[in-house]
Amino acid sequence: MLEKSTPTLVPTTTEGSLADLPARHRRETPSLALFSVRDGAGWRDLSAKEFADQVDALAKGFIAAGITPGSAVGIMSRTRYEWTLTDFALWTAGAVPVPIYETSSPDQVEWILQDSHAVGVVLETEKHQRSLEGISGNLPSLAHTWIIDNGDLDALAATGATADDATLEEARAGVDRRSVATIIYTSGTTGRPKGVELTHGNFLDLAENTTAKLSEVVSAPGASTLLFLPLAHVFARFIEVLCLASGAKMGHSADIKTLLDDFASYQPTFILAVPRVFEKVYNSAEAKAVAGGKGAIFAKAAETAIAWSEAQEQGSVGFGLKAKHAVFDKLVYGKLRDAMGGKVQYAVSGGAPLGTRLGHFFRGIGVTILEGYGLTETTAPICVNLPGALKIGTVGPPLPGTTIRIADDGEILAKGVNVFGTYRNNPDASAEAIRDGWFHTGDIGELDEDGYLRITGRKKEILVTAGGKNVAPAVLEDRLRAHPLVSQCIVVGDQKPFIGALLTLDEEMLPMWAANHGLEGITPAKARTDETVLAEIQKAVDDANSAVSKAESIRKFAVLENDFTEESGHLTPSLKLKRNIVMRDYADEVDALYGG
Repeated sequence: MLEKSTPTLVPTTTEGSLADLPARHRRETPSLALFSVRDGAGWRDLSAKEFADQVDALAKGFIAAGITPGSAVGIMSRTRYEWTLTDFALWTAGAVPVPIYETSSPDQVEWILQDSHAVGVVLETEKHQRSLEGISGNLPSLAHTWIIDNGDLDALAATGATADDATLEEARAGVDRRSVATIIYTSGTTGRPKGVELTHGNFLDLAENTTAKLSEVVSAPGASTLLFLPLAHVFARFIEVLCLASGAKMGHSADIKTLLDDFASYQPTFILAVPRVFEKVYNSAEAKAVAGGKGAIFAKAAETAIAWSEAQEQGSVGFGLKAKHAVFDKLVYGKLRDAMGGKVQYAVSGGAPLGTRLGHFFRGIGVTILEGYGLTETTAPICVNLPGALKIGTVGPPLPGTTIRIADDGEILAKGVNVFGTYRNNPDASAEAIRDGWFHTGDIGELDEDGYLRITGRKKEILVTAGGKNVAPAVLEDRLRAHPLVSQCIVVGDQKPFIGALLTLDEEMLPMWAANHGLEGITPAKARTDETVLAEIQKAVDDANSAVSKAESIRKFAVLENDFTEESGHLTPSLKLKRNIVMRDYADEVDALYGG
Protein backbone atom coordinates (compact mmCIF):
# COMPACT_ATOMS: atom_id res chain seq x y z
CA MET A 1 0.00 0.00 0.00
CA LEU A 2 1.37 3.42 -0.98
CA GLU A 3 -1.29 5.71 0.48
CA LYS A 4 -3.69 5.58 3.42
CA SER A 5 -6.28 8.20 4.37
CA THR A 6 -8.54 8.25 7.43
CA PRO A 7 -11.64 10.45 7.14
CA THR A 8 -12.50 12.91 9.89
CA LEU A 9 -14.87 11.81 12.65
CA VAL A 10 -15.51 15.40 13.73
CA PRO A 11 -16.13 17.85 10.86
CA THR A 12 -13.59 20.66 10.57
CA THR A 13 -14.61 24.31 10.79
CA THR A 14 -12.99 27.73 10.87
CA GLU A 15 -14.97 28.86 13.91
CA GLY A 16 -13.62 29.02 17.44
CA SER A 17 -10.16 28.86 18.97
CA LEU A 18 -8.24 27.20 21.77
CA ALA A 19 -9.51 29.95 24.08
CA ASP A 20 -12.99 28.41 23.82
CA LEU A 21 -12.00 25.23 25.67
CA PRO A 22 -11.80 26.65 29.23
CA ALA A 23 -14.89 28.82 28.65
CA ARG A 24 -16.87 25.86 27.31
CA HIS A 25 -16.04 23.68 30.32
CA ARG A 26 -16.97 26.51 32.71
CA ARG A 27 -20.33 26.81 30.97
CA GLU A 28 -21.11 23.10 30.53
CA THR A 29 -19.21 21.25 33.31
CA PRO A 30 -18.14 23.87 35.89
CA SER A 31 -17.45 21.39 38.69
CA LEU A 32 -15.44 18.94 36.56
CA ALA A 33 -11.92 18.43 37.93
CA LEU A 34 -9.77 19.41 34.96
CA PHE A 35 -6.47 19.62 36.85
CA SER A 36 -4.76 18.37 39.96
CA VAL A 37 -2.14 20.70 41.38
CA ARG A 38 0.42 19.95 44.06
CA ASP A 39 -0.73 20.45 47.63
CA GLY A 40 2.05 19.47 50.03
CA ALA A 41 2.75 15.77 49.56
CA GLY A 42 -0.54 15.25 47.71
CA TRP A 43 -2.70 16.77 45.01
CA ARG A 44 -5.64 19.15 45.04
CA ASP A 45 -8.25 19.10 42.28
CA LEU A 46 -8.97 22.29 40.36
CA SER A 47 -12.42 22.62 38.80
CA ALA A 48 -13.19 23.76 35.29
CA LYS A 49 -14.67 26.99 36.64
CA GLU A 50 -11.61 27.72 38.78
CA PHE A 51 -9.30 27.14 35.80
CA ALA A 52 -11.36 29.28 33.40
CA ASP A 53 -11.58 32.10 35.95
CA GLN A 54 -7.78 32.01 36.42
CA VAL A 55 -7.29 32.00 32.64
CA ASP A 56 -9.52 35.04 32.20
CA ALA A 57 -7.85 36.95 35.02
CA LEU A 58 -4.36 36.34 33.65
CA ALA A 59 -5.50 37.11 30.10
CA LYS A 60 -6.83 40.47 31.30
CA GLY A 61 -3.44 41.05 32.92
CA PHE A 62 -1.64 40.42 29.64
CA ILE A 63 -4.03 42.77 27.84
CA ALA A 64 -3.52 45.46 30.50
CA ALA A 65 0.26 45.08 30.03
CA GLY A 66 -0.11 45.86 26.34
CA ILE A 67 -0.09 42.36 24.85
CA THR A 68 -2.20 42.64 21.70
CA PRO A 69 -3.70 39.97 19.42
CA GLY A 70 -0.99 38.36 17.31
CA SER A 71 1.83 39.35 19.70
CA ALA A 72 4.43 36.63 20.33
CA VAL A 73 5.26 35.88 23.98
CA GLY A 74 7.94 33.38 25.00
CA ILE A 75 7.48 30.77 27.76
CA MET A 76 10.62 29.26 29.31
CA SER A 77 9.91 26.89 32.15
CA ARG A 78 9.86 23.32 33.30
CA THR A 79 6.59 21.40 33.02
CA ARG A 80 4.21 22.86 35.61
CA TYR A 81 0.61 24.01 35.96
CA GLU A 82 1.56 27.65 35.41
CA TRP A 83 2.77 26.85 31.89
CA THR A 84 -0.64 25.51 30.90
CA LEU A 85 -2.36 28.44 32.61
CA THR A 86 -0.12 30.90 30.72
CA ASP A 87 -0.71 29.11 27.41
CA PHE A 88 -4.49 29.39 27.64
CA ALA A 89 -4.36 32.93 29.04
CA LEU A 90 -2.25 34.08 26.08
CA TRP A 91 -4.59 32.31 23.65
CA THR A 92 -7.54 34.00 25.35
CA ALA A 93 -5.79 37.35 24.90
CA GLY A 94 -5.30 36.53 21.21
CA ALA A 95 -1.52 36.25 21.62
CA VAL A 96 0.92 33.64 20.28
CA PRO A 97 2.88 31.66 22.92
CA VAL A 98 6.41 30.65 21.86
CA PRO A 99 7.83 27.72 23.92
CA ILE A 100 11.50 27.63 24.88
CA TYR A 101 13.24 24.68 26.56
CA GLU A 102 14.36 25.73 30.01
CA THR A 103 17.73 24.09 29.27
CA SER A 104 18.30 26.26 26.17
CA SER A 105 21.54 28.17 25.80
CA PRO A 106 21.53 32.00 25.64
CA ASP A 107 22.24 31.79 21.90
CA GLN A 108 19.20 29.55 21.38
CA VAL A 109 16.99 31.78 23.53
CA GLU A 110 18.17 34.84 21.63
CA TRP A 111 17.43 33.26 18.24
CA ILE A 112 13.91 32.14 19.22
CA LEU A 113 12.90 35.45 20.81
CA GLN A 114 14.49 37.42 17.98
CA ASP A 115 13.08 35.37 15.10
CA SER A 116 9.57 35.29 16.61
CA HIS A 117 9.68 39.05 17.39
CA ALA A 118 8.57 38.28 20.94
CA VAL A 119 7.34 41.30 22.88
CA GLY A 120 7.46 39.51 26.23
CA VAL A 121 8.66 36.34 27.92
CA VAL A 122 7.41 34.34 30.90
CA LEU A 123 10.33 32.74 32.77
CA GLU A 124 10.24 30.20 35.59
CA THR A 125 13.16 31.36 37.71
CA GLU A 126 15.60 34.20 38.24
CA LYS A 127 18.27 31.89 36.82
CA HIS A 128 16.42 32.03 33.52
CA GLN A 129 16.30 35.79 33.77
CA ARG A 130 20.07 35.90 34.19
CA SER A 131 20.42 34.02 30.91
CA LEU A 132 18.66 36.96 29.26
CA GLU A 133 20.98 39.61 30.68
CA GLY A 134 23.70 39.14 28.11
CA ILE A 135 21.36 39.05 25.11
CA SER A 136 18.63 41.58 25.95
CA GLY A 137 20.43 44.26 23.94
CA ASN A 138 19.87 42.15 20.83
CA LEU A 139 16.11 41.90 21.47
CA PRO A 140 14.64 45.32 20.69
CA SER A 141 11.06 43.97 20.58
CA LEU A 142 11.23 42.45 24.07
CA ALA A 143 9.42 44.82 26.44
CA HIS A 144 8.18 42.52 29.24
CA THR A 145 9.68 39.84 31.47
CA TRP A 146 7.65 37.94 34.06
CA ILE A 147 9.07 35.37 36.50
CA ILE A 148 6.74 32.63 37.77
CA ASP A 149 8.68 31.91 40.98
CA ASN A 150 8.56 35.60 41.93
CA GLY A 151 4.77 35.64 41.84
CA ASP A 152 4.68 37.81 38.74
CA LEU A 153 1.73 35.94 37.21
CA ASP A 154 -0.39 36.56 40.32
CA ALA A 155 0.58 40.23 40.22
CA LEU A 156 -0.21 40.39 36.51
CA ALA A 157 -3.66 38.86 37.08
CA ALA A 158 -4.29 41.41 39.83
CA THR A 159 -3.45 44.33 37.51
CA GLY A 160 -5.90 42.96 34.99
CA ALA A 161 -8.80 43.19 37.42
CA THR A 162 -9.64 46.63 36.09
CA ALA A 163 -9.96 45.40 32.48
CA ASP A 164 -13.57 44.93 31.45
CA ASP A 165 -15.05 41.70 30.10
CA ALA A 166 -15.88 43.34 26.78
CA THR A 167 -12.19 43.92 26.07
CA LEU A 168 -11.46 40.28 26.88
CA GLU A 169 -14.27 39.01 24.68
CA GLU A 170 -13.09 41.22 21.84
CA ALA A 171 -9.61 39.70 22.06
CA ARG A 172 -11.03 36.17 22.29
CA ALA A 173 -13.30 36.77 19.29
CA GLY A 174 -10.46 38.25 17.25
CA VAL A 175 -8.95 34.85 16.44
CA ASP A 176 -10.34 31.70 14.85
CA ARG A 177 -9.01 28.32 13.80
CA ARG A 178 -7.09 29.88 10.91
CA SER A 179 -5.09 32.11 13.28
CA VAL A 180 -1.56 31.21 14.36
CA ALA A 181 -1.71 29.66 17.84
CA THR A 182 1.97 29.09 18.53
CA ILE A 183 5.44 29.07 16.99
CA ILE A 184 7.40 25.96 18.00
CA TYR A 185 11.04 25.87 17.01
CA THR A 186 12.45 22.59 15.70
CA SER A 187 15.19 20.88 17.66
CA GLY A 188 17.86 21.89 15.19
CA THR A 189 19.47 18.50 14.47
CA THR A 190 20.61 19.75 11.06
CA GLY A 191 21.11 23.46 11.58
CA ARG A 192 19.46 26.56 13.04
CA PRO A 193 15.98 25.83 14.48
CA LYS A 194 13.04 26.66 12.23
CA GLY A 195 9.90 28.26 13.68
CA VAL A 196 6.90 26.07 12.90
CA GLU A 197 3.69 28.11 12.84
CA LEU A 198 0.76 25.98 14.05
CA THR A 199 -2.79 27.25 13.98
CA HIS A 200 -5.65 26.95 16.45
CA GLY A 201 -7.25 24.63 13.90
CA ASN A 202 -4.19 22.38 13.75
CA PHE A 203 -4.55 21.73 17.48
CA LEU A 204 -8.34 21.74 17.78
CA ASP A 205 -9.21 19.70 14.69
CA LEU A 206 -6.62 17.07 15.60
CA ALA A 207 -7.58 16.99 19.29
CA GLU A 208 -11.30 16.66 18.54
CA ASN A 209 -10.73 13.82 16.08
CA THR A 210 -8.22 12.10 18.35
CA THR A 211 -10.70 12.28 21.23
CA ALA A 212 -13.32 10.60 19.04
CA LYS A 213 -10.88 7.88 17.93
CA LEU A 214 -9.24 7.23 21.33
CA SER A 215 -12.28 7.82 23.54
CA GLU A 216 -11.62 4.71 25.64
CA VAL A 217 -8.25 6.20 26.61
CA VAL A 218 -8.92 9.92 27.07
CA SER A 219 -12.67 10.01 27.71
CA ALA A 220 -13.10 6.97 29.96
CA PRO A 221 -14.66 7.68 33.38
CA GLY A 222 -11.91 9.01 35.64
CA ALA A 223 -9.39 9.37 32.79
CA SER A 224 -6.29 11.25 33.93
CA THR A 225 -2.66 11.71 33.01
CA LEU A 226 0.47 13.04 34.67
CA LEU A 227 2.34 15.17 32.17
CA PHE A 228 6.11 15.07 32.67
CA LEU A 229 7.41 15.61 29.14
CA PRO A 230 8.73 19.14 28.48
CA LEU A 231 5.89 21.45 27.44
CA ALA A 232 8.33 23.10 25.05
CA HIS A 233 7.93 19.91 22.96
CA VAL A 234 4.99 19.64 20.56
CA PHE A 235 3.98 16.20 21.90
CA ALA A 236 3.35 17.50 25.43
CA ARG A 237 1.74 20.64 24.07
CA PHE A 238 -0.75 18.62 22.03
CA ILE A 239 -1.58 16.44 25.06
CA GLU A 240 -2.26 19.60 27.06
CA VAL A 241 -4.88 20.57 24.46
CA LEU A 242 -6.17 17.00 24.09
CA CYS A 243 -6.90 16.78 27.82
CA LEU A 244 -8.87 20.05 27.75
CA ALA A 245 -10.76 18.91 24.64
CA SER A 246 -11.63 15.50 26.09
CA GLY A 247 -12.10 16.50 29.73
CA ALA A 248 -9.35 14.19 31.01
CA LYS A 249 -7.76 15.38 34.24
CA MET A 250 -4.14 16.49 34.03
CA GLY A 251 -1.34 16.92 36.53
CA HIS A 252 2.19 18.22 35.98
CA SER A 253 5.54 16.81 37.10
CA ALA A 254 8.85 18.53 36.37
CA ASP A 255 11.40 16.26 38.05
CA ILE A 256 12.13 12.87 36.48
CA LYS A 257 13.91 11.83 39.69
CA THR A 258 10.62 11.95 41.62
CA LEU A 259 8.50 10.56 38.79
CA LEU A 260 7.75 7.18 40.38
CA ASP A 261 6.71 8.88 43.63
CA ASP A 262 4.51 11.24 41.61
CA PHE A 263 2.95 8.29 39.78
CA ALA A 264 2.20 6.61 43.11
CA SER A 265 0.45 9.67 44.55
CA TYR A 266 -1.29 10.87 41.39
CA GLN A 267 -2.33 7.45 39.97
CA PRO A 268 -2.83 8.33 36.28
CA THR A 269 -4.86 6.09 33.97
CA PHE A 270 -2.69 6.83 30.94
CA ILE A 271 0.82 8.21 30.53
CA LEU A 272 2.89 9.64 27.69
CA ALA A 273 6.58 9.07 27.31
CA VAL A 274 9.47 8.50 24.95
CA PRO A 275 10.85 4.95 24.53
CA ARG A 276 13.82 5.71 26.78
CA VAL A 277 11.46 5.96 29.78
CA PHE A 278 10.01 2.50 29.10
CA GLU A 279 13.50 1.09 28.57
CA LYS A 280 14.55 2.50 31.96
CA VAL A 281 11.51 0.99 33.70
CA TYR A 282 12.28 -2.44 32.26
CA ASN A 283 16.04 -2.31 32.82
CA SER A 284 15.70 -1.04 36.39
CA ALA A 285 13.16 -3.73 37.28
CA GLU A 286 15.39 -6.43 35.80
CA ALA A 287 18.51 -5.16 37.60
CA LYS A 288 16.70 -4.95 40.95
CA ALA A 289 15.38 -8.48 40.51
CA VAL A 290 18.90 -9.79 39.79
CA ALA A 291 20.31 -7.91 42.79
CA GLY A 292 17.60 -9.45 45.01
CA GLY A 293 18.35 -12.97 43.82
CA LYS A 294 15.17 -13.11 41.74
CA GLY A 295 16.71 -12.64 38.30
CA ALA A 296 15.55 -16.05 37.06
CA ILE A 297 11.97 -15.33 38.15
CA PHE A 298 11.98 -11.96 36.41
CA ALA A 299 13.42 -13.46 33.23
CA LYS A 300 10.70 -16.12 33.19
CA ALA A 301 8.04 -13.51 33.95
CA ALA A 302 9.28 -11.30 31.08
CA GLU A 303 9.35 -14.26 28.71
CA THR A 304 5.79 -15.16 29.71
CA ALA A 305 4.53 -11.57 29.32
CA ILE A 306 5.97 -11.37 25.81
CA ALA A 307 4.61 -14.79 24.84
CA TRP A 308 1.16 -13.90 26.23
CA SER A 309 1.09 -10.64 24.24
CA GLU A 310 2.21 -12.37 21.05
CA ALA A 311 -0.49 -14.98 21.53
CA GLN A 312 -3.04 -12.21 22.03
CA GLU A 313 -1.99 -10.75 18.69
CA GLN A 314 -2.43 -14.13 17.03
CA GLY A 315 -5.90 -14.45 18.56
CA SER A 316 -5.49 -17.38 20.94
CA VAL A 317 -3.82 -17.84 24.34
CA GLY A 318 -3.33 -21.43 25.47
CA PHE A 319 -4.46 -22.65 28.90
CA GLY A 320 -0.92 -23.27 30.15
CA LEU A 321 0.24 -19.80 29.13
CA LYS A 322 -2.84 -18.27 30.76
CA ALA A 323 -2.04 -20.05 34.01
CA LYS A 324 1.61 -18.95 34.03
CA HIS A 325 0.58 -15.40 33.17
CA ALA A 326 -1.87 -15.34 36.09
CA VAL A 327 0.85 -16.50 38.53
CA PHE A 328 3.35 -13.91 37.36
CA ASP A 329 0.65 -11.24 37.46
CA LYS A 330 0.58 -11.68 41.23
CA LEU A 331 4.33 -12.14 41.68
CA VAL A 332 5.76 -9.57 39.25
CA TYR A 333 3.38 -7.68 36.94
CA GLY A 334 1.20 -6.20 39.68
CA LYS A 335 4.28 -4.68 41.35
CA LEU A 336 5.39 -3.11 38.09
CA ARG A 337 1.93 -1.59 37.57
CA ASP A 338 1.98 -0.33 41.16
CA ALA A 339 5.27 1.43 40.39
CA MET A 340 3.36 3.43 37.76
CA GLY A 341 0.57 4.29 40.17
CA GLY A 342 -1.52 1.14 39.94
CA LYS A 343 -4.18 2.49 37.56
CA VAL A 344 -2.28 2.90 34.29
CA GLN A 345 -3.96 0.99 31.47
CA TYR A 346 -2.49 2.76 28.46
CA ALA A 347 0.72 4.53 27.59
CA VAL A 348 1.43 6.50 24.44
CA SER A 349 4.99 6.34 23.12
CA GLY A 350 6.53 8.63 20.54
CA GLY A 351 9.76 10.31 19.52
CA ALA A 352 11.61 7.14 18.50
CA PRO A 353 10.82 3.49 17.73
CA LEU A 354 9.86 1.49 20.81
CA GLY A 355 10.84 -1.97 19.65
CA THR A 356 8.58 -5.03 19.49
CA ARG A 357 10.05 -6.72 22.57
CA LEU A 358 9.22 -3.83 24.89
CA GLY A 359 5.82 -3.39 23.28
CA HIS A 360 4.90 -7.01 23.93
CA PHE A 361 6.41 -6.96 27.43
CA PHE A 362 4.36 -3.98 28.62
CA ARG A 363 1.13 -5.26 27.10
CA GLY A 364 1.89 -8.57 28.79
CA ILE A 365 2.10 -6.90 32.23
CA GLY A 366 -1.18 -5.05 31.67
CA VAL A 367 -0.04 -1.67 30.28
CA THR A 368 -0.82 -1.34 26.58
CA ILE A 369 1.62 0.98 24.83
CA LEU A 370 0.09 2.78 21.86
CA GLU A 371 3.09 3.68 19.73
CA GLY A 372 2.63 6.70 17.50
CA TYR A 373 4.53 8.93 15.10
CA GLY A 374 4.62 12.62 14.32
CA LEU A 375 6.71 15.76 14.04
CA THR A 376 6.54 19.37 15.16
CA GLU A 377 5.24 20.22 11.69
CA THR A 378 2.28 17.82 12.16
CA THR A 379 1.22 19.13 15.60
CA ALA A 380 2.66 15.88 17.02
CA PRO A 381 0.75 12.72 15.98
CA ILE A 382 0.09 11.73 12.39
CA CYS A 383 -0.42 8.07 13.23
CA VAL A 384 -1.08 6.10 16.41
CA ASN A 385 -1.97 2.53 17.28
CA LEU A 386 -5.51 1.94 18.50
CA PRO A 387 -6.54 0.07 21.67
CA GLY A 388 -8.76 -2.36 19.79
CA ALA A 389 -6.56 -2.71 16.72
CA LEU A 390 -2.96 -2.77 17.91
CA LYS A 391 -0.03 -3.82 15.74
CA ILE A 392 3.13 -3.86 17.81
CA GLY A 393 6.15 -2.85 15.74
CA THR A 394 4.17 -0.27 13.78
CA VAL A 395 3.11 3.30 14.63
CA GLY A 396 -0.48 2.59 13.63
CA PRO A 397 -2.74 4.01 10.93
CA PRO A 398 -3.25 7.72 10.20
CA LEU A 399 -5.47 9.57 12.67
CA PRO A 400 -8.83 10.87 11.42
CA GLY A 401 -8.35 13.83 9.12
CA THR A 402 -4.85 12.82 8.00
CA THR A 403 -3.34 11.03 5.01
CA ILE A 404 -0.02 9.23 4.61
CA ARG A 405 1.69 8.56 1.28
CA ILE A 406 4.92 6.67 0.59
CA ALA A 407 6.98 8.36 -2.15
CA ASP A 408 8.95 6.43 -4.77
CA ASP A 409 12.12 6.75 -2.67
CA GLY A 410 10.36 5.54 0.48
CA GLU A 411 9.93 8.98 2.08
CA ILE A 412 6.81 9.45 4.22
CA LEU A 413 4.59 12.30 2.99
CA ALA A 414 1.68 13.70 4.98
CA LYS A 415 -1.28 16.02 4.62
CA GLY A 416 -4.27 16.75 6.82
CA VAL A 417 -5.83 18.84 9.55
CA ASN A 418 -2.64 18.76 11.64
CA VAL A 419 -0.04 19.78 9.03
CA PHE A 420 1.51 23.23 9.42
CA GLY A 421 1.40 25.92 6.76
CA THR A 422 4.73 27.73 6.96
CA TYR A 423 7.99 28.24 8.82
CA ARG A 424 8.35 31.64 10.47
CA ASN A 425 10.33 34.07 8.26
CA ASN A 426 11.61 31.19 6.13
CA PRO A 427 9.78 30.88 2.79
CA ASP A 428 12.56 28.81 1.18
CA ALA A 429 12.42 26.12 3.87
CA SER A 430 8.61 26.17 3.71
CA ALA A 431 8.64 25.62 -0.05
CA GLU A 432 11.13 22.78 0.36
CA ALA A 433 9.07 21.08 3.09
CA ILE A 434 5.65 21.31 1.45
CA ARG A 435 5.55 20.37 -2.23
CA ASP A 436 2.39 19.75 -4.26
CA GLY A 437 0.38 19.96 -1.04
CA TRP A 438 2.35 17.22 0.73
CA PHE A 439 4.61 17.70 3.74
CA HIS A 440 7.87 15.82 3.20
CA THR A 441 8.77 14.38 6.61
CA GLY A 442 12.32 13.27 5.82
CA ASP A 443 11.54 9.87 7.35
CA ILE A 444 11.53 6.56 5.48
CA GLY A 445 8.75 4.05 5.99
CA GLU A 446 6.25 1.60 4.57
CA LEU A 447 2.52 0.98 4.84
CA ASP A 448 1.29 -2.58 5.35
CA GLU A 449 -1.83 -4.06 3.80
CA ASP A 450 -4.01 -2.56 6.57
CA GLY A 451 -2.54 0.94 6.23
CA TYR A 452 -0.37 0.72 9.37
CA LEU A 453 2.88 2.67 9.10
CA ARG A 454 6.28 1.25 9.94
CA ILE A 455 9.24 3.64 10.26
CA THR A 456 12.43 2.23 8.80
CA GLY A 457 14.85 5.16 8.89
CA ARG A 458 15.63 8.81 8.33
CA LYS A 459 16.24 9.93 4.74
CA LYS A 460 19.19 12.19 5.55
CA GLU A 461 20.74 9.58 7.84
CA ILE A 462 20.97 6.72 5.34
CA LEU A 463 24.57 5.51 5.19
CA VAL A 464 26.03 4.19 1.96
CA THR A 465 29.03 1.90 2.49
CA ALA A 466 31.99 1.79 0.13
CA GLY A 467 30.41 -1.36 -1.31
CA GLY A 468 27.24 0.56 -2.18
CA LYS A 469 25.00 -0.92 0.55
CA ASN A 470 22.32 1.45 1.94
CA VAL A 471 22.06 1.19 5.73
CA ALA A 472 19.46 2.82 8.00
CA PRO A 473 21.26 3.41 11.32
CA ALA A 474 18.06 3.82 13.38
CA VAL A 475 17.32 0.08 13.36
CA LEU A 476 20.68 -0.73 14.95
CA GLU A 477 20.82 2.30 17.25
CA ASP A 478 17.36 1.73 18.74
CA ARG A 479 18.13 -1.89 19.60
CA LEU A 480 21.49 -0.99 21.13
CA ARG A 481 20.00 1.75 23.32
CA ALA A 482 17.55 -0.78 24.73
CA HIS A 483 20.42 -2.56 26.54
CA PRO A 484 20.79 -1.45 30.19
CA LEU A 485 24.50 -0.67 29.81
CA VAL A 486 24.10 1.50 26.71
CA SER A 487 23.12 5.14 27.06
CA GLN A 488 23.68 6.52 23.55
CA CYS A 489 25.16 5.30 20.30
CA ILE A 490 25.84 6.39 16.76
CA VAL A 491 26.21 3.99 13.86
CA VAL A 492 28.82 5.06 11.29
CA GLY A 493 30.14 3.78 7.98
CA ASP A 494 29.23 6.24 5.23
CA GLN A 495 31.65 5.54 2.35
CA LYS A 496 33.54 3.10 4.61
CA PRO A 497 34.22 -0.62 4.01
CA PHE A 498 31.92 -1.75 6.86
CA ILE A 499 29.53 -0.50 9.52
CA GLY A 500 30.84 0.54 12.93
CA ALA A 501 29.45 2.14 16.07
CA LEU A 502 30.46 4.50 18.87
CA LEU A 503 28.66 3.84 22.18
CA THR A 504 28.45 5.45 25.60
CA LEU A 505 27.74 3.79 28.94
CA ASP A 506 24.64 4.47 31.04
CA GLU A 507 26.19 5.73 34.26
CA GLU A 508 22.91 5.32 36.18
CA MET A 509 22.59 1.63 35.31
CA LEU A 510 26.30 0.75 35.46
CA PRO A 511 26.66 0.44 39.29
CA MET A 512 23.73 -1.96 39.63
CA TRP A 513 24.76 -4.01 36.60
CA ALA A 514 28.37 -4.12 37.78
CA ALA A 515 27.37 -5.27 41.27
CA ASN A 516 25.29 -8.07 39.74
CA HIS A 517 28.27 -9.20 37.64
CA GLY A 518 31.07 -9.15 40.20
CA LEU A 519 32.42 -5.73 39.24
CA GLU A 520 31.15 -3.69 42.17
CA GLY A 521 32.73 -0.25 42.38
CA ILE A 522 34.02 -0.13 38.81
CA THR A 523 34.18 3.39 37.41
CA PRO A 524 32.82 4.35 33.97
CA ALA A 525 36.39 5.13 32.87
CA LYS A 526 37.55 1.60 33.70
CA ALA A 527 34.33 -0.04 32.52
CA ARG A 528 34.78 1.18 28.96
CA THR A 529 37.84 -1.09 28.54
CA ASP A 530 36.86 -3.91 30.91
CA GLU A 531 36.67 -7.32 29.20
CA THR A 532 33.44 -8.34 30.97
CA VAL A 533 31.74 -5.09 30.07
CA LEU A 534 32.95 -5.25 26.46
CA ALA A 535 31.74 -8.85 26.19
CA GLU A 536 28.29 -7.72 27.36
CA ILE A 537 28.29 -4.85 24.86
CA GLN A 538 29.24 -7.34 22.14
CA LYS A 539 26.12 -9.36 23.06
CA ALA A 540 24.05 -6.20 22.59
CA VAL A 541 25.74 -5.61 19.22
CA ASP A 542 25.06 -9.21 18.18
CA ASP A 543 21.40 -8.77 19.13
CA ALA A 544 21.17 -5.58 17.08
CA ASN A 545 22.89 -7.28 14.14
CA SER A 546 20.24 -10.02 14.18
CA ALA A 547 17.76 -7.43 12.87
CA VAL A 548 19.74 -6.65 9.71
CA SER A 549 21.62 -8.36 6.89
CA LYS A 550 25.30 -9.24 7.20
CA ALA A 551 26.28 -6.30 4.97
CA GLU A 552 24.41 -3.93 7.33
CA SER A 553 25.76 -5.39 10.57
CA ILE A 554 28.16 -3.67 12.97
CA ARG A 555 31.66 -5.15 12.62
CA LYS A 556 33.52 -2.96 15.14
CA PHE A 557 32.57 -0.69 17.99
CA ALA A 558 34.23 1.58 20.54
CA VAL A 559 33.02 2.77 23.95
CA LEU A 560 33.58 6.50 24.47
CA GLU A 561 34.76 8.20 27.66
CA ASN A 562 31.88 10.68 27.83
CA ASP A 563 28.16 10.43 27.21
CA PHE A 564 26.27 12.34 24.53
CA THR A 565 24.16 14.88 26.40
CA GLU A 566 22.23 18.06 25.76
CA GLU A 567 24.86 19.93 27.82
CA SER A 568 27.68 18.58 25.66
CA GLY A 569 25.84 19.80 22.57
CA HIS A 570 25.36 16.31 21.12
CA LEU A 571 21.64 15.87 21.90
CA THR A 572 18.68 18.14 21.27
CA PRO A 573 16.33 18.94 24.20
CA SER A 574 14.07 16.13 22.92
CA LEU A 575 17.08 13.75 23.12
CA LYS A 576 17.62 13.39 19.39
CA LEU A 577 21.19 12.84 18.27
CA LYS A 578 22.90 15.77 16.54
CA ARG A 579 24.64 13.44 14.13
CA ASN A 580 26.68 16.10 12.36
CA ILE A 581 28.04 17.47 15.67
CA VAL A 582 28.95 13.99 16.96
CA MET A 583 30.70 13.15 13.70
CA ARG A 584 32.65 16.41 13.89
CA ASP A 585 33.68 16.03 17.55
CA TYR A 586 34.50 12.32 17.36
CA ALA A 587 36.10 12.21 13.92
CA ASP A 588 39.30 10.70 15.35
CA GLU A 589 37.39 7.92 17.13
CA VAL A 590 35.50 7.11 13.94
CA ASP A 591 38.75 7.11 12.00
CA ALA A 592 40.28 4.72 14.53
CA LEU A 593 37.55 2.14 13.86
CA TYR A 594 38.84 1.89 10.32
CA GLY A 595 42.51 1.67 11.20
CA GLY A 596 43.23 5.39 11.01
